[in-house]
Amino acid sequence: MRTQLRPAIVSILVFTLLTGIIYPLVITGIAQGIFPHQANGSLITQNGQVAGSQMIGQQFDDPRYFWGRLSATSPYPYNAAASSGSNLGPTNPYLIKEVTARIVALKAADPSNNAPIPVDLVTSSGSGLDPDISVDAALYQVARVAKARGLSETVVQELVNQYTQGRQLGFLGEPHLNVLALNLALDALK
Repeated sequence: MRTQLRPAIVSILVFTLLTGIIYPLVITGIAQGIFPHQANGSLITQNGQVAGSQMIGQQFDDPRYFWGRLSATSPYPYNAAASSGSNLGPTNPYLIKEVTARIVALKAADPSNNAPIPVDLVTSSGSGLDPDISVDAALYQVARVAKARGLSETVVQELVNQYTQGRQLGFLGEPHLNVLALNLALDALK
């Protein structure tokens, strides 16, 4: 028994040191050295204050701001500790109620907009934390945001164009905009 116990204890200690201390320190050091912005949460700062992360959506419901995707997290929207999809099927009454409520809110905020509402403005993402919207979703909101801020639609459209991010590697995904970055840029306009 002693011949087996000593190597087992030594193995536990060695692997605990390697995989529990050394490996995490090396990986953290590499991440901090090569990707410090991402390793520290991809934080967006404005006037020296952290406004949020470009990786986690935030609640915007003021007509002066672009609205993001719905959040499926609980007990409050965009709760990073409760990231999850809704698991609601297309015929689920609760999902239909949620989508209908969002359509009503979008129509109430901009009653003159008769364009089709982009699907990402009325549904939540798989994580419930999506910080981005499609270009169509941003364009749908340009008139409302411009009117609420007393800006021309051209100025707001130019801001949308400026903050549109292309496909990853030129072919993955769809062009999109980070809602927080776009709204901070709107606030920075004088």
